[in-house]
Amino acid sequence: MAINRDPILKKCRSLDISPAVLGYSENKKSKRHPEGNRRKKVSEYGQQLKEKQKLKFVYGVLEKQFYHYYELATKEEGIAGENLLRILESRLDNIVFRMGLAITRREARQLVSHGHFCVNGKRVDIPSYRVKVGDVISLRDKSKKSKKFEQIAEVAGGRLTPMWLDVDKEKQTAKVTRTFNRDDLDFEIAEHLIIELYSK
Repeated sequence: MAINRDPILKKCRSLDISPAVLGYSENKKSKRHPEGNRRKKVSEYGQQLKEKQKLKFVYGVLEKQFYHYYELATKEEGIAGENLLRILESRLDNIVFRMGLAITRREARQLVSHGHFCVNGKRVDIPSYRVKVGDVISLRDKSKKSKKFEQIAEVAGGRLTPMWLDVDKEKQTAKVTRTFNRDDLDFEIAEHLIIELYSK
């Protein structure tokens, strides 16, 4: 069944995000005139709010949990904004997406919830589960026989994987080899504005 992606693509445009960041492809060009992309000057608060909405949208996190991540980020050593990104990147659903075992993070959340993945050999069905350096994430043997993952591999199998993950596409496993760094991110975000917004 075809999926109506227009709302997602529309939001991507409003937040200045490439659909590819979420795992989608934009097959049609925007009908808006290039001049239409020019917007009025945005206030400082407006910029901060937009960055927060962008990050929540990319990772599919709701406000309550996102604020909890902010609190954790400010308590950890280092730069709070980078800590926030590291926390979001360490979510199991994001790892599954990065491995190319889900077309989108939304699909990754669903697949994790259905118990298709293991961490260090133990089944984990919590999308927000945070992995750490040394953890091995794998697709369950039973799930490897599913045509669902064959279809996913055809679409997302060629996705570039981040340097901090050692992915074995044949075995459908990944090992977290090091901590996520700010330079590993594949989209633009001004995370410091989010910290400033919550700090008010």
